[in-house]
Amino acid sequence: MTGDLFADIEPGQSWREELAAGAVVLRRYALPWDEALFAALGVLTDKAPFRHMVTPGGFDMSVAMSNCGRLGWVTDRSGYRYDTHDPQTGLPWPAMPTAFVEMARSAADAAGFSGFAPDACLINRYAPGAKLSLHQDKDELDLAAPIVSVSLGVPATFLFGGCQRADKCARVPLAHGDVVVWGGPARLRYHGVLPIKAAHHPATGSHRINLTFRKVR
Repeated sequence: MTGDLFADIEPGQSWREELAAGAVVLRRYALPWDEALFAALGVLTDKAPFRHMVTPGGFDMSVAMSNCGRLGWVTDRSGYRYDTHDPQTGLPWPAMPTAFVEMARSAADAAGFSGFAPDACLINRYAPGAKLSLHQDKDELDLAAPIVSVSLGVPATFLFGGCQRADKCARVPLAHGDVVVWGGPARLRYHGVLPIKAAHHPATGSHRINLTFRKVR
């Protein structure tokens, strides 16, 4: 299994798929920024290394995480929150690279959310078997701004549900370069990621990298 679910599509071709009112998948949209994103990612994770954060319940997350931007999302035994400093290093989170900001703004514009100005980017690394349970992104003060989520590396299955945890979820296959944007009436929909299957991508090996851009304040 390779890192690309759409090997029969023309190189560089991008298209959109509507998930719901206010939610869209922009297939392969991030590919023009591919090299710049990976170059910046290496610098960022040297400054703020990936780590498995602890949930308030005391469990290690299966996803390894880091952050960049003015604010970073963290979790520990005291709860979920955004912080200006990396608790592991005591330093401010690395600044959000220009390529990250440009790509996130462009994707938001393409999805119908103009003027997106992210101040936080969660950087998640998924090894085979890692997953993300259904949850809402609701710790942000600015719920008018969308979420922009970029998939890099091996494929994943994104779960996109409703505004109640028990609502039925769509299973959305995501490949390298795909971007999911949701906001407006879809902003508080539950979402997650099924366990990552063993695969290989030339840029990330067996891992999937996800960049999630948010406007917190």
